[in-house]
Amino acid sequence: MGMKSKLKQEQVTDTSSLVGLVFSWSISDVLNENLYRNQVQRIPDTFVTLTSYKKSFIPSLVEETHADLLSNMKTLSRAPTCEILTIEDSAGPPGVLFYDITYNRDTETDKNRKGPMYEPQVGDIIALTNVRPKCIDDLNRPPRFYLIAYVDKANDIDEFPDDLRILPFKILSSKPINYGEPDMHKSKRETLFAVYLLNLTTNLRVWKALNSEEGNTNIISKVLQPNSDDGDSCSVCFSQEKCNTGISAVRPTIFSQNLNESQEAAVLNCISLTQCHHQNSVKLIWGPPGTGKTKTMSVTLFALFQLKCRTLTCAPTNIAVLEVAARLRRLVNQSLEYRRYGLGDIVLFGNKKRMKIDNNNDLRDMFLDHRVKILIKCLVPLSGWRHLLESMIHLLDDPEEQYSLYLEQRAEKQKQNAQKNEVDNRKRNGDEDYPFTFEEFVKNEFDSIGQELKKCMVNLYTHLPTSCISLEVVKDMVRALGLLNSIESSLHTIGVANEGLKLIKDFKVPGSVVGCLMQLRTECTNTLKSLPMEFSVPINKYALENFCLENACLIFCTASTSSKLHVVKGTRPLELLVIDEAAQLKECESAIPLQLSGLRHAILVGDERQLPAMVESKIAASADFGRSLFGRLAKLGHKKHLLNVQYRMHPSISLFPKREFYDNQIVDGPNVKERSYERCFLMGKMYQSFSFINVANGKEEFDHRFSQKNMVEVSVVSGIVASLYKEFIGTKKKVSIGVISPYKAQVHAIQEILRKYTETSDTGFSVSVRSVDGFQGGEEDVIIISTVRCNGNGSVGFLSNRQRANVALTRARYCLWILGNASTLIASDTVWKKLVLDAKKRNCFYNADEDSKLTQAITAALLELDQLHTLLNIDSMLFKNAIWKVCFTRDFLNSITKIKDTAILWDVLALLTKLSSGWRRPLKDKGTLVHDRTSAQLLENYKIKGNLNLIWTVDILKENAHYIQIMKFLDILPFSHIPELAKRLDIVFGNFTVDKMNRCRHKCIDRDTIVPMRWPVVLGNFPVADHEEFLSKPLPSFSITTNRETATSTYGETAKAVKPIILSRSIVNQKEGLLWKINAEGGVKDLSTCLEANTLEFLSKKLSSLILAAKPEASNSTDMETAKAIKPIVPSKSNVSQKERLLWKIKGEEGVKDFSTCLEAILLEFLSKPLSSLMVLGLLLLLGLLLGLQYGVW
Repeated sequence: MGMKSKLKQEQVTDTSSLVGLVFSWSISDVLNENLYRNQVQRIPDTFVTLTSYKKSFIPSLVEETHADLLSNMKTLSRAPTCEILTIEDSAGPPGVLFYDITYNRDTETDKNRKGPMYEPQVGDIIALTNVRPKCIDDLNRPPRFYLIAYVDKANDIDEFPDDLRILPFKILSSKPINYGEPDMHKSKRETLFAVYLLNLTTNLRVWKALNSEEGNTNIISKVLQPNSDDGDSCSVCFSQEKCNTGISAVRPTIFSQNLNESQEAAVLNCISLTQCHHQNSVKLIWGPPGTGKTKTMSVTLFALFQLKCRTLTCAPTNIAVLEVAARLRRLVNQSLEYRRYGLGDIVLFGNKKRMKIDNNNDLRDMFLDHRVKILIKCLVPLSGWRHLLESMIHLLDDPEEQYSLYLEQRAEKQKQNAQKNEVDNRKRNGDEDYPFTFEEFVKNEFDSIGQELKKCMVNLYTHLPTSCISLEVVKDMVRALGLLNSIESSLHTIGVANEGLKLIKDFKVPGSVVGCLMQLRTECTNTLKSLPMEFSVPINKYALENFCLENACLIFCTASTSSKLHVVKGTRPLELLVIDEAAQLKECESAIPLQLSGLRHAILVGDERQLPAMVESKIAASADFGRSLFGRLAKLGHKKHLLNVQYRMHPSISLFPKREFYDNQIVDGPNVKERSYERCFLMGKMYQSFSFINVANGKEEFDHRFSQKNMVEVSVVSGIVASLYKEFIGTKKKVSIGVISPYKAQVHAIQEILRKYTETSDTGFSVSVRSVDGFQGGEEDVIIISTVRCNGNGSVGFLSNRQRANVALTRARYCLWILGNASTLIASDTVWKKLVLDAKKRNCFYNADEDSKLTQAITAALLELDQLHTLLNIDSMLFKNAIWKVCFTRDFLNSITKIKDTAILWDVLALLTKLSSGWRRPLKDKGTLVHDRTSAQLLENYKIKGNLNLIWTVDILKENAHYIQIMKFLDILPFSHIPELAKRLDIVFGNFTVDKMNRCRHKCIDRDTIVPMRWPVVLGNFPVADHEEFLSKPLPSFSITTNRETATSTYGETAKAVKPIILSRSIVNQKEGLLWKINAEGGVKDLSTCLEANTLEFLSKKLSSLILAAKPEASNSTDMETAKAIKPIVPSKSNVSQKERLLWKIKGEEGVKDFSTCLEAILLEFLSKPLSSLMVLGLLLLLGLLLGLQYGVW
């Protein structure tokens, strides 16, 4: 304990400068983002001296610490908090304000606040205050109490019983605390809270490494001014390596691991360093995504393990450390000859909770805390190894004597019990307590001792370093285990009834089973006696930890945690340092392990073209504080060994990253080229191996943490995952899905909506949602990327970072689906522009609304975001591919925005979509209108939910050189309001000409679909002063949505000009006077007219000026109300002469009927003669004939 206290005091002394600096900051200092701006300078690429090297990082380290604290202060309302119960002075150096604190371990959720319960950890910076802060001002608002403290000591909460509510920890305070003095004006002492602000552990370790004047500086000195030749293998040692028997012994192991040439060369290059003792070196292994750098490193470490080369393996994160340790463990498992003997030479240590060691049995056997706990249990004097071994030897040597001792001890116990209330004891036991028979005693004693002894043997040869337990001892232990199991089996085979156990005392009694048992007993006793009674291992926890580290061959931990190794003095110093994911480790942090005593060589494994370390401060980031040693050396031309074959991504996925980020230096492995690597998880081209899915209707927004999110993309992700899960349920085809987004708010939103999938217990279907940074080093079968950004100026923020893009695009094995707003990404002029254009070039570009399920998801999201106007747009996903063009009046838009019931909105949108696609309700399902008015001939009424009615009509729009039918949605009304609307529209429709009215009423059926008609505008056909001018009459009560391209409707309104829904594929032959052509198979309906002006003058009369009893019978359109095709009235073929140029073509077998005509002037002249009252009937017949000719019969 004395040594431990001394160590703590030294740590406080060493780190007090940084802690004191944090203590000195006022609230205003913390909130000042530019507090250290003028003191932070860019970190150079090369350095003159070791001192200048170390000092160059310190200003940026202080700035980063300040930025971390500021960032956490901004989310103070959600900071973990606990209630302080007691504060007492604690022993410590003079002038140092140490306090012992107890806090209330309350696991119940506080209904009045969000945020977890605070569990103190060493290195935490906390605020002690008398209020639960909701904002920064709450900490500094008089007369409230507030001070900053550093947690110097805290026990793992898991070490305490669950029912223990009051737990201790120790702090170093920035100010004296007078908590023990009650306020005279208050009846009780006020409550204090500990509020978590920041953990300084890593920064303190870096601070200590940068300010240390001790330690190994050989490797750091090597990288101050590196040369381009650095990184080459030592010519002297490498040439001798082939002759070295040690390395030759591991060559078969290396060659058996199925490595490619670049991997094999990297392994040999690394292990050759074990033979180089005359110089220090740093090697760079460049491992792009999927090139097997973890496999390469695990084989390298396995070879070093066999060579007994003491090596420290570090990584920036616990996840990376666990990954390489797990890979090594699998290799070791395959090679261990005697059970788990040899694992004691491998140590993994760090934060148990963060590493989640309890969830991994293989790694738990290597974990230092677990190992120490097991060894202490095995080595304690009264119940450990010695006691168990002696007890078993005595039992086997002389069981009768042991039975006698048992009887004596029992008699003594009964004598003691006689002094107590035996009656109560008898009642409590239920009956008389009889002693074991000899046979029962031997069996029970052997079982109880044997089980513990066998367990102890396995634990000893598993966890003790091989330097403490020889192979011969392990062989004896394995032999003893077998004998103990055989004796146990024999004892239970003999049974109590035949009293065979009595014969154990007599070696001369014949009998096959008993004789065998005697032989086993003798052999087992001799074997047990050959085992050592003790091992030279300390029992104290902290001494045992150091012992395990000192004697380990391979050690795994984070770079930060390696600081604990500076106080470990091994019998053999560490020789090699391996840093995995080295490009993610700040160079100043790598100074911690680089200065460990004895290190001769360092191997850095990483990829500087992926993400560097995270840096909170923009000031520190601009000073290259996040740059890694790997990145700096690579920039200066230090030689890198490239792993050049990727085995992860399908070729269609790897194509873009290989070209864009690695200059095509990487090739695809043979495994990804096989047909079996083609995986189809969803039907449709959109869900092929690589696709960009354009989400054009997204909306980016900030959350409360000032992070971007796009809820439309969230809905699309949800829709895709739902489809994947449905497919999995049907096929049971296993799939792992990763969803990546660069923004925390988007990650959180997706996690919430996919919670039911991420928490599923089905092992065949897994969903992981993380940020790009969190996914580095990971991979999944299917990756969905949500890029979030959606704006008109191409702003994509830190999404433009090429390293971040590289990581995101290289995580998928079989399928990569990228969601984003194509126009925004193209306008960004970043790597994402190249990606979108590449997707289009490769025909891998799709619109999200091409999938009906995604369309529904997007629609739901837009409704949730109150973006209804986005849907009611001619160019929106609902209508852009519709058969009919649509427009909406101002009354309609006002009415639909008043609907708050989502179900009704869904009903309306579904109805609009179906109508624009040419669907119509049967007559029996249509709503009724007032039939005694003109408007009744044009208005349509469709009932919807909520006693509402959708009122719409067909309008005529002039677009370029055509008149086309469009759908105009007028209003959404209760039935009682329809007559009022119809009355207003009577005035409008009353001004329609016969020509206009019949064009609006015309219905063209293509199979079961109503399709819009299109008529070319032929110059000279319409009198400007009459027909055209009248068709352009304004309709003041209507407002049609505008767009950058407009076309004039028959009412003079502007409507969106969209791509024509029905395109003409024919060219009107003016010489032949082709008037009407219908090609039902091609979906083409064109009408051309060349009627003379006097005829059109007649037809252009206002509808109200003509006395028509009903719809002209001569109309050859299909009447949808009666569903009856009116027989066309046309002249017979015998009466049509060539001179009259009347062409009538009927092609029944193809379903095509074309009729074109150009009547002679004499006929039209006749029709224009004044009519008398006696010619009404003939007039009606002729009028029907003309209308039939003009509007077509088929």
